Amino acid sequence: MLTAAAPPAAAAGLTQVTGFGSNPGNLAMYEYAPAGLAAGAPLVIAMHGCVQSASDYHSHSGWAQFADSYGFAVVYPQTNSTNNSLSCFRWFDPAQSTRGKGEALSVKQMIDKAVAQYGSDTSRIFITGLSAGGGQAANLLADYPDVFAGGSIASGLPAQCATAQAAASGCQNSSQGLTPAQWGAKVRNSYPGYSGPYPRVAIWQGSADTTVKPVNGTELRDQWTDVWGLSQTASSTRSLTGGTTLSSYDDAGGRPAVELYSISGMAHGLAVDPGSGTGQCGSTGSYYLDTICSTYYTAAFWGLDGPGDGDGGAALPAPAGLTVSGTTGSTASLSWSAVTGAASYGVYRGGTRVGSTTGTSYTDTGLAGGTSYSYTVAAVDSAGASGTASGPVTATTTGSVPKCYTTDNYHQVAAGRAHQSGGYTYANGSEQNMGLYNLFVTHTLKETSAGSYVIADTGC
Repeated sequence: MLTAAAPPAAAAGLTQVTGFGSNPGNLAMYEYAPAGLAAGAPLVIAMHGCVQSASDYHSHSGWAQFADSYGFAVVYPQTNSTNNSLSCFRWFDPAQSTRGKGEALSVKQMIDKAVAQYGSDTSRIFITGLSAGGGQAANLLADYPDVFAGGSIASGLPAQCATAQAAASGCQNSSQGLTPAQWGAKVRNSYPGYSGPYPRVAIWQGSADTTVKPVNGTELRDQWTDVWGLSQTASSTRSLTGGTTLSSYDDAGGRPAVELYSISGMAHGLAVDPGSGTGQCGSTGSYYLDTICSTYYTAAFWGLDGPGDGDGGAALPAPAGLTVSGTTGSTASLSWSAVTGAASYGVYRGGTRVGSTTGTSYTDTGLAGGTSYSYTVAAVDSAGASGTASGPVTATTTGSVPKCYTTDNYHQVAAGRAHQSGGYTYANGSEQNMGLYNLFVTHTLKETSAGSYVIADTGC
């Protein structure tokens, strides 16, 4: 789905691995791990886009930087022009994209090889991909929900969107007109009879993407919220750097299960943010676009920087008594009870770590006025291991209440709060699918920032 561009020279520390299995998908396996990686570390699978390579993705995406910082291994599957003339992963071919077959099985064999090599924690295996790699990553999340704890799809496609190459362009360019339940069924049918938990999924989509149209981000959201049994109305929204709007869809425990990152004005590619500041990563290049470090936020969403789901053992207990001690128009102050053995505490807003402190209070800053935020806190021991996260609390900043507008889809478009494509209506900024473009479907839209709206039918 990308057009030709020469990849850079091989990146430092990237190693090819052979003999990882029968390899029915005819893929190559490359890997990177920091020196002295301890057993029990997480494992990330990172899949490149068309006309790219493992080396290209390793060099630009920032995954090596966070592998070093947080301590995990990365496997980069690589396809070739023999498989596909543009070196695209074949996300549109059931012989390559279904459980136990083709490329899907080759990637599973790479995972088994890496787990044996590194002693990886099999409860913390994650997958991410760009463009065609994102489409195949979505398929693998559906094929192997028993393998992956989480995924991230950048400028990609919903799982099993196309089942023939002739249908691929239709998925890329237009809505498929499916309900969330129909999208969810494609995931459930990828592994019939599976009754375990599904992976947590982050979705990254540029609003100016003409290669994989923004509707794919909406349909990915519809698919994975349905799989989780969640509403397609966001639990919370907030603005991030690079013109990014984050819409979170929380599970019953208040933890984000699906996140949609909509990047205003970004074309087709992976979002990076070169620099040495906190939360910056990557380098620019063809289809590596300077907006926001998607890798940083994805790693935080997966919990690679802090507490995961928790697997018992000697982990510190959750802090008790988390309360909101005060708010202003741009801050929220929290306090909690001390945990014996804690050297510090990590503070999480909407599932993303926003700070740490050695005390039992913290003030989060730079917030939007009149907005609700969900917080949890986890204790950290002297070795840097995070314990179980607390239950969530909600802090609502003071100030102006967000503006809300209720009318039919036709008049939402006419007022400049939404736009229509292919007969459907999409909220500006969040790109949420509002249904048919007509006078009969009515929604409430909440303005989250200038020119950006989310559906707020359940309350504003």
